[in-house]
Amino acid sequence: MATPAVEPCAAAAAAAPPGLLDYAAIHSCLLRGDARLSLPLLALLLALHFRLLAAAAGAHFTPAVSRLAARLRLSPSMAAVTLLALGNGAPDAFASSAALRGGGGMPRAGLAAILSAGAFVSAFAVGAVALIAAPFAVPPASFARDVFFYLVAASGLFYVYLSAEIFLWQAVGFVLFYVFFVGLVFYMDLGAEGKAVSVTELEMTNGADRAAMDLPVTMEDHKQVKQQEPALCAVLRKVTKVWEWPIEFVLKLTIPSALPSEWNKIYICANICLCPLLLLYSFSSFIPLDTRIVFLLPQIRFPLWSVVLFASFCLALSHFFFEKEAPETENIASTLISFIMSVFWISTMAGELLNCLAAIGVIMDFPPAILGMTVLAWGNSVGDLVADVALARAGQPTIAIAGCFAGPMFNILCT
Repeated sequence: MATPAVEPCAAAAAAAPPGLLDYAAIHSCLLRGDARLSLPLLALLLALHFRLLAAAAGAHFTPAVSRLAARLRLSPSMAAVTLLALGNGAPDAFASSAALRGGGGMPRAGLAAILSAGAFVSAFAVGAVALIAAPFAVPPASFARDVFFYLVAASGLFYVYLSAEIFLWQAVGFVLFYVFFVGLVFYMDLGAEGKAVSVTELEMTNGADRAAMDLPVTMEDHKQVKQQEPALCAVLRKVTKVWEWPIEFVLKLTIPSALPSEWNKIYICANICLCPLLLLYSFSSFIPLDTRIVFLLPQIRFPLWSVVLFASFCLALSHFFFEKEAPETENIASTLISFIMSVFWISTMAGELLNCLAAIGVIMDFPPAILGMTVLAWGNSVGDLVADVALARAGQPTIAIAGCFAGPMFNILCT
């Protein structure tokens, strides 16, 4: 009687884990294939992944994008097609490319997932941003340009999907089309500098409108809302605070803060020690972590991860002993590292969210076609959605709206 449960467990244990956790092994081995135990546990992990994803986007990715855009003096459109598109699109592009290159892959299904993800972001994410940040003004020319170029890119990929083949000149043309789009955005921003109403003024107007809307809300109003809050909601709010601290602690250990007021020697040393190791893990599909290299001792080959950990640990110790005071000004290097690490967490948690959703779909016997067109597309778009919504909440709706089209366009043209 144990054979039916042992065979899936053996198959799950033999397969390489798709991410940080092996959800198939948790279901088949740890919980012995019992759906009554697996589904609640996977649902709890799903909520934890989504909370970590939202915390990384709201507390770290959004401030990093805003500070980098301010430092580089980028307009909202330019920030969307460069910083936001790279942050949201590059991890998805690498993952999609790896999936399309993998043995036994389905290129048409992969292309369909890219199209579905783009449709999800350009429709659902735009609506979410509009609902959260409205009312706000969007430059009509920039909005029409972004929509037009996205439709052209999606039409080109749809043609490739129908023909079931792609040639070298088409692939090069896709990349050049995005380069041309970025150049056009840069040219339009230069031409708009002399206009009376600039994009920056639109952002200030949007912020003033939202500030005016927030003026009537006072501390007494917040107290009345808390008093009128149902007991169940108050209990749930206290329960969610239980896992807020571990999530915040993990993010602080791995994402540096660029503000001098938030400087902490212990966290900075942990950042120096852990960030290189996490970045190495993010490239593990290209460079395996256990790759043997010669280091210090010529006759012994050490795993690559141990060499990186040793070097980063030595740098962390030197920083701990020699760095005594916080920097006086904001460090752009720390801001850039914060941007990269927040992208890492958004990409990693979106992947874990996708794998967890796929495992739930398999346990509930969903058809593979439905899983591919829904879970795969939506799961790949969760990071874009959360990042765009976090930017809108932070008072940057113009960047968020532009990113809703620039991110999917980057995936379509550069994957």
